[in-house]
Amino acid sequence: MARITEIEDLKRLYKRRTPKMFYDYCESGSWTEQTFRENSSDFDLIKLRQRVAVDMTGRSTASQMIGQDVAMPVALAPVGSTGMQHADGEILAAKAAEKFGVPFTLSTMSVCSLEDVAENTSAPFWFQLYVMKDREFTKRAIQRAKDAKCSALVLTLDLQILGQRHKDIKNGLSVPIKLAPHTILDLATKWRWGLQMLQTKRHSFGNIVGHIDGITDMTSLSVWAAESFDPKLDWDYVKEIKELWGGPLILKGILDADDAKMALNVGADAIVVSNHGGRQLDGAMSSIKALPSIMDAVGDKIEVHLDSGIRSGQDVLKALAMGAKGTYIGRAFVYGLGAMGQHGVEEALRVIHSELDTTMALCGERKVQDLGKHNLLVPRDFYGDWA
Repeated sequence: MARITEIEDLKRLYKRRTPKMFYDYCESGSWTEQTFRENSSDFDLIKLRQRVAVDMTGRSTASQMIGQDVAMPVALAPVGSTGMQHADGEILAAKAAEKFGVPFTLSTMSVCSLEDVAENTSAPFWFQLYVMKDREFTKRAIQRAKDAKCSALVLTLDLQILGQRHKDIKNGLSVPIKLAPHTILDLATKWRWGLQMLQTKRHSFGNIVGHIDGITDMTSLSVWAAESFDPKLDWDYVKEIKELWGGPLILKGILDADDAKMALNVGADAIVVSNHGGRQLDGAMSSIKALPSIMDAVGDKIEVHLDSGIRSGQDVLKALAMGAKGTYIGRAFVYGLGAMGQHGVEEALRVIHSELDTTMALCGERKVQDLGKHNLLVPRDFYGDWA
């Protein structure tokens, strides 16, 4: 077994062991992928201030996200079709998060259902909701999340219509999968993945199939999913969803200061500065560059989280130092899941935690709560001078 020292190690294993269409589904963005790339590369523009002769003993990365104790301010982001990256993927990722002491977020478009994850874990998890045209489905999904004892609802706002991802189209990634000769050949070489998938009963979207009239197989699901995301979602409906849910509400997909203020006005408990990992509006600002203006707009009036582009504990530290109270990793944990299942997710969390802890110490801090802009060197033109 190769020694895992960084997230890139997991990514290399993941690429070898997972079918190309699922690797590309994870490792891609919309259109030219500019925003996808800049989500990560913009972190590199920020430098860290090293401090010395500081007592580094007694360090702690423990914190809270929406009032929930966490081992570090990092949650596993909602990622669709995780159960196709590795058999029973959502359950395995949730178990890893529970073991490590960080939140796991289950996607509406997961392979393992709300009930599957609840039955196989003991710690409360978060549920991410996509709003569909079928309002009764939305109500039922919220009730099912309550029944599963989910401790927060993460409402995604930036996927009313789908951004085009060229690689998915070219790979024939669809429901059901289009089996071209090159696809069959690739699947045949990923024997480890194939054996795992043969041993599980979970092969479709568990939160959808069986919960909507007429959706009984992958073909009917494909037709439904293609036309079901609700383009009418607005702030009034966000208020309705908040009332229906009645618990902690996190709004994901905030990239503009005005939208951050609207989220505050509707009573959200937290917002996630996110561009959907660069998979929706290509050419949009990277999340880390959008964060400062949002912090200026809402400050401490609402809890601000960040996702998109985080690949290391140093990235986590930079986001926290710029004002975020929590962060999310998506691709980083999927690399681990596809590479080594639950153990791989645990390794991803271990790497992120170790990097965060060591970097925090070398910056002269002992608690994540003490991180701030004084720990960073930010280019004068980092925020941009936009007309």
